[in-house]
Amino acid sequence: MKAIAARRNHRLAPVVLLLLALLVTGGLYAALAPSAAGAAAPDESDVEAGEALFQANCATCHGPSAEGREGVPSLVGVGAASVDFQVSTGRMPMQANGPQAQAKPPQFDEEQIAQLAAYVASLGPGPAIPAPEQVDPAGGDAANGMALFRTNCAMCHGSIGKGGALSEGKYAPSLTNSTPTQIYEAMVTGPQSMPVFNDANLSPDEKQDIIAFLEEQKAGSPGGTDLGAIGPVAEGLWVWVVGIGLLIGCAVWIGAKSS
Repeated sequence: MKAIAARRNHRLAPVVLLLLALLVTGGLYAALAPSAAGAAAPDESDVEAGEALFQANCATCHGPSAEGREGVPSLVGVGAASVDFQVSTGRMPMQANGPQAQAKPPQFDEEQIAQLAAYVASLGPGPAIPAPEQVDPAGGDAANGMALFRTNCAMCHGSIGKGGALSEGKYAPSLTNSTPTQIYEAMVTGPQSMPVFNDANLSPDEKQDIIAFLEEQKAGSPGGTDLGAIGPVAEGLWVWVVGIGLLIGCAVWIGAKSS
Protein backbone atom coordinates (compact mmCIF):
# COMPACT_ATOMS: atom_id res chain seq x y z
CA MET A 1 0.00 0.00 0.00
CA LYS A 2 2.88 2.38 0.80
CA ALA A 3 4.34 1.74 -2.64
CA ILE A 4 1.02 2.59 -4.31
CA ALA A 5 0.57 5.69 -2.20
CA ALA A 6 4.07 6.83 -3.07
CA ARG A 7 3.30 6.63 -6.79
CA ARG A 8 -0.13 8.26 -6.76
CA ASN A 9 1.37 11.59 -7.82
CA HIS A 10 3.26 10.02 -10.72
CA ARG A 11 2.54 11.74 -14.05
CA LEU A 12 1.26 8.48 -15.56
CA ALA A 13 -1.13 7.75 -12.70
CA PRO A 14 -4.17 9.44 -14.38
CA VAL A 15 -3.60 7.42 -17.54
CA VAL A 16 -3.43 4.16 -15.61
CA LEU A 17 -6.59 5.02 -13.68
CA LEU A 18 -8.42 5.92 -16.91
CA LEU A 19 -7.45 2.63 -18.54
CA LEU A 20 -8.56 0.68 -15.47
CA ALA A 21 -11.90 2.53 -15.44
CA LEU A 22 -12.47 1.78 -19.13
CA LEU A 23 -11.58 -1.87 -18.60
CA VAL A 24 -13.98 -2.23 -15.67
CA THR A 25 -16.79 -0.38 -17.53
CA GLY A 26 -16.37 -2.54 -20.63
CA GLY A 27 -16.35 -5.72 -18.58
CA LEU A 28 -19.49 -4.76 -16.66
CA TYR A 29 -21.30 -3.80 -19.87
CA ALA A 30 -20.39 -7.08 -21.56
CA ALA A 31 -21.55 -9.03 -18.52
CA LEU A 32 -24.77 -7.17 -17.75
CA ALA A 33 -26.03 -5.79 -21.08
CA PRO A 34 -29.12 -7.68 -22.28
CA SER A 35 -28.68 -9.60 -25.49
CA ALA A 36 -31.39 -9.29 -28.14
CA ALA A 37 -33.38 -12.42 -28.78
CA GLY A 38 -33.40 -13.73 -32.31
CA ALA A 39 -35.20 -16.31 -34.36
CA ALA A 40 -34.25 -19.95 -33.97
CA ALA A 41 -30.78 -20.76 -35.30
CA PRO A 42 -30.82 -22.56 -38.67
CA ASP A 43 -29.25 -25.99 -39.10
CA GLU A 44 -26.61 -27.02 -41.60
CA SER A 45 -29.17 -28.31 -44.10
CA ASP A 46 -30.75 -24.84 -44.28
CA VAL A 47 -27.35 -23.30 -45.04
CA GLU A 48 -26.67 -25.84 -47.80
CA ALA A 49 -30.11 -25.35 -49.36
CA GLY A 50 -29.68 -21.57 -49.12
CA GLU A 51 -26.32 -21.77 -50.88
CA ALA A 52 -27.89 -23.71 -53.75
CA LEU A 53 -30.66 -21.10 -54.06
CA PHE A 54 -28.09 -18.32 -53.91
CA GLN A 55 -25.93 -19.80 -56.66
CA ALA A 56 -28.97 -20.26 -58.89
CA ASN A 57 -30.61 -16.88 -58.32
CA CYS A 58 -28.23 -14.34 -56.77
CA ALA A 59 -24.64 -15.17 -57.68
CA THR A 60 -24.91 -13.55 -61.13
CA CYS A 61 -25.02 -10.11 -59.50
CA HIS A 62 -23.53 -10.61 -56.03
CA GLY A 63 -20.78 -13.03 -57.05
CA PRO A 64 -20.40 -16.76 -56.36
CA SER A 65 -19.12 -16.08 -52.84
CA ALA A 66 -21.44 -13.11 -52.23
CA GLU A 67 -18.40 -10.86 -52.33
CA GLY A 68 -20.17 -8.37 -54.60
CA ARG A 69 -19.24 -6.88 -57.96
CA GLU A 70 -18.83 -3.39 -59.34
CA GLY A 71 -21.98 -1.49 -58.43
CA VAL A 72 -23.39 -4.46 -56.48
CA PRO A 73 -22.74 -4.68 -52.74
CA SER A 74 -21.11 -7.56 -50.92
CA LEU A 75 -23.46 -9.60 -48.74
CA VAL A 76 -20.76 -10.77 -46.35
CA GLY A 77 -21.73 -9.50 -42.90
CA VAL A 78 -25.15 -8.05 -43.80
CA GLY A 79 -26.88 -10.68 -41.66
CA ALA A 80 -30.03 -12.73 -41.98
CA ALA A 81 -32.35 -9.78 -41.25
CA SER A 82 -31.21 -7.91 -44.35
CA VAL A 83 -31.82 -10.91 -46.61
CA ASP A 84 -35.21 -11.63 -45.04
CA PHE A 85 -36.30 -8.01 -45.53
CA GLN A 86 -35.08 -7.61 -49.10
CA VAL A 87 -36.36 -10.96 -50.36
CA SER A 88 -39.66 -11.09 -48.43
CA THR A 89 -40.63 -7.65 -49.77
CA GLY A 90 -39.74 -8.66 -53.33
CA ARG A 91 -37.04 -6.02 -53.64
CA MET A 92 -34.56 -8.79 -54.35
CA PRO A 93 -33.99 -10.27 -56.83
CA MET A 94 -34.13 -6.78 -58.34
CA GLN A 95 -36.41 -6.50 -61.36
CA ALA A 96 -34.78 -3.48 -63.04
CA ASN A 97 -32.09 -0.93 -62.34
CA GLY A 98 -33.32 2.36 -60.90
CA PRO A 99 -32.82 4.87 -58.11
CA GLN A 100 -33.90 2.18 -55.64
CA ALA A 101 -35.27 -1.35 -55.64
CA GLN A 102 -39.03 -1.58 -56.04
CA ALA A 103 -41.19 -3.68 -53.71
CA LYS A 104 -43.11 -6.44 -55.49
CA PRO A 105 -44.54 -9.87 -54.72
CA PRO A 106 -41.75 -12.13 -53.39
CA GLN A 107 -40.33 -14.76 -55.74
CA PHE A 108 -39.53 -17.26 -52.97
CA ASP A 109 -41.66 -18.89 -50.30
CA GLU A 110 -41.02 -18.52 -46.56
CA GLU A 111 -38.89 -21.67 -46.33
CA GLN A 112 -36.67 -20.63 -49.24
CA ILE A 113 -36.28 -17.11 -47.81
CA ALA A 114 -35.22 -18.60 -44.46
CA GLN A 115 -32.68 -20.81 -46.26
CA LEU A 116 -31.21 -17.87 -48.20
CA ALA A 117 -30.99 -15.87 -44.97
CA ALA A 118 -29.27 -18.78 -43.22
CA TYR A 119 -26.65 -19.05 -45.96
CA VAL A 120 -25.82 -15.34 -45.99
CA ALA A 121 -25.73 -15.27 -42.18
CA SER A 122 -23.14 -18.07 -42.28
CA LEU A 123 -20.76 -15.84 -44.28
CA GLY A 124 -20.30 -13.30 -41.49
CA PRO A 125 -21.97 -11.85 -38.39
CA GLY A 126 -24.82 -9.39 -38.88
CA PRO A 127 -28.30 -8.51 -37.59
CA ALA A 128 -30.46 -11.58 -37.03
CA ILE A 129 -34.13 -12.02 -37.88
CA PRO A 130 -36.06 -10.83 -34.79
CA ALA A 131 -37.97 -13.30 -32.65
CA PRO A 132 -41.80 -13.09 -32.70
CA GLU A 133 -41.94 -11.61 -29.19
CA GLN A 134 -39.64 -8.77 -30.25
CA VAL A 135 -42.07 -7.57 -32.92
CA ASP A 136 -45.39 -8.31 -31.20
CA PRO A 137 -47.32 -4.98 -31.22
CA ALA A 138 -49.16 -6.02 -28.07
CA GLY A 139 -45.89 -5.76 -26.14
CA GLY A 140 -45.21 -2.17 -27.23
CA ASP A 141 -46.33 1.27 -26.04
CA ALA A 142 -48.04 2.97 -28.99
CA ALA A 143 -47.97 6.42 -27.34
CA ASN A 144 -44.21 6.28 -26.85
CA GLY A 145 -43.88 4.80 -30.33
CA MET A 146 -45.69 7.82 -31.79
CA ALA A 147 -43.19 10.19 -30.17
CA LEU A 148 -40.23 8.09 -31.32
CA PHE A 149 -41.58 7.74 -34.87
CA ARG A 150 -42.20 11.45 -35.29
CA THR A 151 -38.72 12.21 -33.97
CA ASN A 152 -36.81 9.68 -36.06
CA CYS A 153 -38.96 8.59 -39.02
CA ALA A 154 -41.74 11.05 -39.87
CA MET A 155 -39.53 13.43 -41.85
CA CYS A 156 -39.31 10.77 -44.57
CA HIS A 157 -42.20 8.36 -44.03
CA GLY A 158 -44.81 10.96 -43.05
CA SER A 159 -46.52 11.43 -39.71
CA ILE A 160 -48.25 8.02 -39.76
CA GLY A 161 -46.01 6.07 -42.15
CA LYS A 162 -47.75 6.71 -45.47
CA GLY A 163 -44.45 7.44 -47.21
CA GLY A 164 -43.04 10.45 -49.03
CA ALA A 165 -40.78 11.62 -51.84
CA LEU A 166 -37.02 11.98 -51.47
CA SER A 167 -34.39 13.41 -53.81
CA GLU A 168 -33.08 12.00 -57.11
CA GLY A 169 -36.12 9.84 -57.79
CA LYS A 170 -35.96 8.02 -54.46
CA TYR A 171 -38.81 7.76 -52.00
CA ALA A 172 -39.66 6.56 -48.52
CA PRO A 173 -42.21 3.78 -48.99
CA SER A 174 -45.53 3.51 -47.23
CA LEU A 175 -45.40 1.23 -44.20
CA THR A 176 -49.09 0.29 -44.35
CA ASN A 177 -48.47 -3.14 -45.86
CA SER A 178 -45.20 -3.86 -44.02
CA THR A 179 -45.25 -6.60 -41.43
CA PRO A 180 -43.91 -5.96 -37.90
CA THR A 181 -40.92 -8.18 -38.70
CA GLN A 182 -40.11 -6.21 -41.86
CA ILE A 183 -40.37 -2.91 -39.98
CA TYR A 184 -37.95 -4.15 -37.30
CA GLU A 185 -35.56 -5.51 -39.93
CA ALA A 186 -35.59 -2.20 -41.81
CA MET A 187 -34.64 -0.35 -38.63
CA VAL A 188 -31.66 -2.60 -37.87
CA THR A 189 -30.36 -2.93 -41.46
CA GLY A 190 -31.08 0.47 -43.07
CA PRO A 191 -32.22 -0.53 -46.57
CA GLN A 192 -32.11 1.90 -49.52
CA SER A 193 -31.69 5.49 -48.24
CA MET A 194 -32.79 4.63 -44.70
CA PRO A 195 -30.27 5.04 -41.86
CA VAL A 196 -29.50 2.18 -39.49
CA PHE A 197 -31.13 2.42 -36.06
CA ASN A 198 -29.02 0.11 -33.93
CA ASP A 199 -29.70 -0.59 -30.26
CA ALA A 200 -27.70 2.49 -29.27
CA ASN A 201 -30.08 4.70 -31.29
CA LEU A 202 -33.33 2.88 -30.56
CA SER A 203 -33.45 0.07 -28.02
CA PRO A 204 -35.33 -3.15 -28.89
CA ASP A 205 -38.19 -2.00 -26.64
CA GLU A 206 -38.36 1.35 -28.45
CA LYS A 207 -38.45 -0.43 -31.81
CA GLN A 208 -41.35 -2.48 -30.51
CA ASP A 209 -43.09 0.74 -29.43
CA ILE A 210 -42.77 2.11 -32.97
CA ILE A 211 -44.22 -1.10 -34.38
CA ALA A 212 -47.16 -0.81 -31.97
CA PHE A 213 -47.81 2.76 -33.14
CA LEU A 214 -47.67 1.83 -36.83
CA GLU A 215 -49.98 -1.14 -36.31
CA GLU A 216 -52.57 1.18 -34.74
CA GLN A 217 -52.49 3.39 -37.85
CA LYS A 218 -53.61 0.46 -40.00
CA ALA A 219 -57.01 0.53 -38.30
CA GLY A 220 -57.99 3.61 -40.33
CA SER A 221 -58.90 7.17 -39.41
CA PRO A 222 -61.29 7.43 -36.44
CA GLY A 223 -62.70 10.64 -37.91
CA GLY A 224 -63.85 9.16 -41.22
CA THR A 225 -62.00 9.77 -44.49
CA ASP A 226 -58.27 10.23 -44.02
CA LEU A 227 -57.76 12.33 -47.18
CA GLY A 228 -54.82 10.16 -48.12
CA ALA A 229 -53.35 10.41 -44.60
CA ILE A 230 -50.43 12.43 -45.89
CA GLY A 231 -50.68 15.29 -43.43
CA PRO A 232 -51.82 18.92 -43.44
CA VAL A 233 -51.16 19.50 -47.15
CA ALA A 234 -54.14 17.39 -48.22
CA GLU A 235 -56.33 18.91 -45.53
CA GLY A 236 -55.32 22.44 -46.48
CA LEU A 237 -55.91 21.73 -50.16
CA TRP A 238 -59.40 20.42 -49.30
CA VAL A 239 -60.17 23.61 -47.36
CA TRP A 240 -59.00 25.93 -50.14
CA VAL A 241 -60.41 24.10 -53.15
CA VAL A 242 -63.71 22.94 -51.66
CA GLY A 243 -64.32 25.13 -48.62
CA ILE A 244 -63.24 28.47 -50.07
CA GLY A 245 -64.72 27.47 -53.44
CA LEU A 246 -68.13 26.95 -51.84
CA LEU A 247 -67.92 30.30 -50.04
CA ILE A 248 -67.07 32.08 -53.30
CA GLY A 249 -69.90 30.28 -55.07
CA CYS A 250 -72.35 31.33 -52.33
CA ALA A 251 -71.16 34.95 -52.53
CA VAL A 252 -71.64 35.00 -56.32
CA TRP A 253 -75.09 33.44 -56.00
CA ILE A 254 -76.17 35.97 -53.33
CA GLY A 255 -74.86 38.83 -55.47
CA ALA A 256 -76.67 37.54 -58.53
CA LYS A 257 -79.97 37.20 -56.61
CA SER A 258 -79.77 40.70 -55.13
CA SER A 259 -79.18 42.27 -58.53
